[in-house]
Amino acid sequence: MTATATTTTTQRQPDRSRSIAHWFSDGWITTRRNLIKIKRVPDILVFTTLQPIMFVLLFTYVYAGVIDIPGSTYTEFIMAGIFAQTVVFGSTYSGSAMAQDLKDGIIDRFRTLPMSPSAVLIGRTNGDLLINAISMTVMMITGFVVGWRIRSSFFEAFAAVALLLLFAYALSWVLAYVGMTVRSPEVINNVSFLILFPLTFISNAFVPSDTLPAPLQFIAEINPVSALVQAARNLFGNTPPGTPEPEVWTLQNPELTVLIGIAVMLVIFVPLAVRKFDKVSTR
Repeated sequence: MTATATTTTTQRQPDRSRSIAHWFSDGWITTRRNLIKIKRVPDILVFTTLQPIMFVLLFTYVYAGVIDIPGSTYTEFIMAGIFAQTVVFGSTYSGSAMAQDLKDGIIDRFRTLPMSPSAVLIGRTNGDLLINAISMTVMMITGFVVGWRIRSSFFEAFAAVALLLLFAYALSWVLAYVGMTVRSPEVINNVSFLILFPLTFISNAFVPSDTLPAPLQFIAEINPVSALVQAARNLFGNTPPGTPEPEVWTLQNPELTVLIGIAVMLVIFVPLAVRKFDKVSTR
């Protein structure tokens, strides 16, 4: 009996290792599929890079002369907001792509393959993470051209970029779940716009929150995008000197707030999205 138990245990360990290896392999294959799609449809990358350039130039040259930021320049103030806005809207690609794959029947093809259900979602969110990373690179280069500068250390700046991309990655899982819930890609685009547009503009991304009317100021202070923007400003060293201490805990501890938000989104929506994918792929 001991020999049999030992043999069974020995057999289980390679099986488990093999399943983990297959999981990573499946995730890489689906990630590669999405990267190849970007190569074959370069319009995705073109518009992804043109939009952040347009926002940087629009806000720095159109509004910089009319919005005064004591102790700093509007260019340095606005860049963290543009970073946050771009990565937040960039996460919608996961939702619209999943809805499009369902509409085109691509999910039915995946269902016939011996692969992990989560691999498709991993490939989708990883692909969008790369798109957001490219957008961040383009925005930072454009920002340097128009006068934006990093006033902190290399490691703090790296932490700011990582925090922005991790937030976008976690939000991609939320939108991927929503994309599998709606009936068409057009719906997910409208839903994303209605939710994310107010989140980015009723925040401290483009103007100091204390300049907003009282009801909007309250919304801006509890807005998770405000915490993301504040964390990016702190880590890039772009917080204007003499800025009053925020009264809410989320803005007093923005980096911790964003990390908690990322963890909550991943813990809740990764299993929800995987279960939803398994459900829609067995219809």
